[in-house]
Formats: sequence, C-alpha cells, structure tokens
Amino acid sequence: MANKRQANIERKTNEVKIIGNFVLDGEGKQDIKTPFDSLNHMLGLLAFHGFFDLELKAEGDLSHHIVEDIGIALGDAFRKSLGDTLSIQRFGFGSAPMDEVLVNITVDISGRSKLVEESVGFNEDNLDLKQGDFKNFLDAFVNHAKITLHIRISIPGSPAVRQVPDSHHYFEALFKALAIALDKACQIDHRRKGVPSTKGVIDL
Repeated sequence: MANKRQANIERKTNEVKIIGNFVLDGEGKQDIKTPFDSLNHMLGLLAFHGFFDLELKAEGDLSHHIVEDIGIALGDAFRKSLGDTLSIQRFGFGSAPMDEVLVNITVDISGRSKLVEESVGFNEDNLDLKQGDFKNFLDAFVNHAKITLHIRISIPGSPAVRQVPDSHHYFEALFKALAIALDKACQIDHRRKGVPSTKGVIDL
C-alpha cells in the first residue's frame, strides 16, 4: 500500500493530556507512556499483535479520567485511520489463551458502537488498575471507533461460578485477541471493489 493509513492521537482537557500517533498499516512498533504499567503492557500487546505502530503519551489527574480518555483518543485515531473503508474485510475474529483463560473476540467495523461482554468476577490484586478502568477503556474505544465488539470468555470450573482466577491473564488474552480481530477486520480484500456493506456506506 502506497500510503499508510494513520492518524494523530490528541486529546487535551482540564483533566488529561494525551498525544501520539497511530499507524494502522504498521509493524507493531510502540512507544507507550502512561502512569499505569498494566495499561502500558496491554496497549503494547495490542500494537504488537495487531501490527499497529503506536506512539502514545498520557498524563492527568485520576486513573478513571486518564484510562477512559485514552480509549476515546485511540478510538478516534483508529476510526480516522480507516479513511473511506474501501475494500476492508470489515469483520475480524481473534482468539487467544493465557494459561487457564481463553478469550474469543469478534469485531465488526459497522459504524455502530456496541460492546457486548460476559459478566465474570475478578481477583484484582495483581494489577495497578481495576476491572472497571479497563471496562471504561473498552467502552470509550468502541464508542469512538464506531465498531461492534463481542467478547466471550472460557474459564475452568462450574459455569455457576464465573470467577477469573488471575485478572492479568484475562486482560492479556483479551488485548491479544482484540489485536488479532482488529488486524483481520482492517485488512484489504482486493476482491472487494467498494465499501463492504450492501448499503454502500459505513458511517464512521
């Protein structure tokens, strides 16, 4: 592809300052600096396994504000980098295990923002962010990327006890699976000569 699909990352409010660059057609390069080691790690996995180049620096007051606004800024950049969406695959599927956890993700670059995920409990002792922080990130990313995202989780034990024994394993599997799904959905299908919708348009 002659021109790489990419977009600047920028969001400044009274609470946060976020700057960077997102390259959809990248090599998995990354330079990520946020106040949270676990988020740096997860965004690094997203870039590496999705073959996205991601440069991102974020600072702010509260974890809730920083994490959610990173989701907003990254979702905006992802959407803008897709351009006119001509010839993209549109649908993507990703599956990744991390020890006892298996996460399956399906993505539709639909122009409709929808996050669907299963309800499970977490042991949050081994992360510097809470489950709710990551949920806020995903909500913001999905809403601003204008994608449909379904998350399915497989964990051992009785179905009545939906408890993830290690939250780090869950989120690592999730971000790897998300990277794979997004990468596939963004790939160019040369058989498709226009927008991948019978409506003839995807409203991003």
